[in-house]
Amino acid sequence: MSRNFSVPPAITVHLLREGIIESCHEVEAVLCDRRGRIRMAAGMPDSSAFIRSALKPFQALAIVGTGTLEAYGLSDRDLAICCASHDGSIPQARQAFHILWRSGVETSALRCPTPSDQLSPLNHNCSGKHAGMLAVCQQCNWSTREYMDPKHPVQQLILKKIAECLGLPPAELIGARDDCGVPTYYMQIRQMAALYAHLSGGDRLDMERITRAMTHYPELVAGEGQFDTELMRLTEGTLVSKSGAEGVQCLGQLGQGLGLAIKVKDGAKRAKYAVAIRLLQQLGWIQPAIAQQLAEQFLSLSSVKRLEVVGDLAMV
Repeated sequence: MSRNFSVPPAITVHLLREGIIESCHEVEAVLCDRRGRIRMAAGMPDSSAFIRSALKPFQALAIVGTGTLEAYGLSDRDLAICCASHDGSIPQARQAFHILWRSGVETSALRCPTPSDQLSPLNHNCSGKHAGMLAVCQQCNWSTREYMDPKHPVQQLILKKIAECLGLPPAELIGARDDCGVPTYYMQIRQMAALYAHLSGGDRLDMERITRAMTHYPELVAGEGQFDTELMRLTEGTLVSKSGAEGVQCLGQLGQGLGLAIKVKDGAKRAKYAVAIRLLQQLGWIQPAIAQQLAEQFLSLSSVKRLEVVGDLAMV
């Protein structure tokens, strides 16, 4: 982006209490194609953040690209849970266990934390991602003990695949441990959007399989009543959606090669969902009836509180 570029205004989300502004959130968003070209933006597209769990579909490239799915007879349900930030329900925990069972890995190998109100790490929202990484290690004869270490072969493989999508040397990506212990990466919002343009482009079989798994089994990707699940269910396989912590939301329209990335500056989850609904309407990616259903769930917070979005994407 040229330094003479006029930065479009960021989007503002107001929390209204009986119509009176109580809180405000500032939000940046970018629409990119697979070459990383900015099509539309709100705020500064070059600002950076950790992509957090919105990275999971790209971490799942390791299990798709190493023949691990075929070696252990794993299904699209297993692949969906690898991409999930799930709510720890019994079906979701069982699906993560299924990956370990099929690949011959003990549950004790999981290094994601055990939630405070649960008895097993299988209930952790990242258990599917961890199970997938362990299955790759088993298939490739790599150690399962240090699989979370950034220098471990499975993490190096994931880093290489992410860097290839962005057209960067792996060393240029800055990593840090996510809350579950494995690496996540610090990147520009436009790079997040470009990743989702690749994911939804339909020209790579490995990514097409990941999006098919996520959109066919949205109940595994998040959970009943959760934004990603409800959006993918309502749009019936035309959109892929993945949330990340601290106000990150990434989306793509399948077959179009365009990705949308949203970052709430103060990390508020409620604001990213409100902006996503607004921008999906602006782009024509969802019908008004679907937008209304989502608004009733994610914008009307109570009988006295609701969210109001001010601003849109601007052409660049």
